Amino acid sequence: MPPPSKQTANAPVEPLPAPSFPAIESFIERASTEEVQSLFAPVKNELANLKGPKAEQAKKAQTAISRAEELLGVLLETRERLVAESKGKGRK
Repeated sequence: MPPPSKQTANAPVEPLPAPSFPAIESFIERASTEEVQSLFAPVKNELANLKGPKAEQAKKAQTAISRAEELLGVLLETRERLVAESKGKGRK
């Protein structure tokens, strides 16, 4: 096998594109707290039903999902607060 050429080592590295999640962004922009909870409920139920060697991984996944729910809840509260503040400023 020939040795790797020096050109590949000196080639400019292109930056990775910025991640974009339009489905998640649009969901967050219009979702309510109840919709967020209903989004995660089926997954949490299925994880709770797992038994055997996958049960330990399911507990970790449930913890991660709970944390994601909390963070989305904070995000939704912040959105509501910002909307309320912007409406209040517009009336003055």
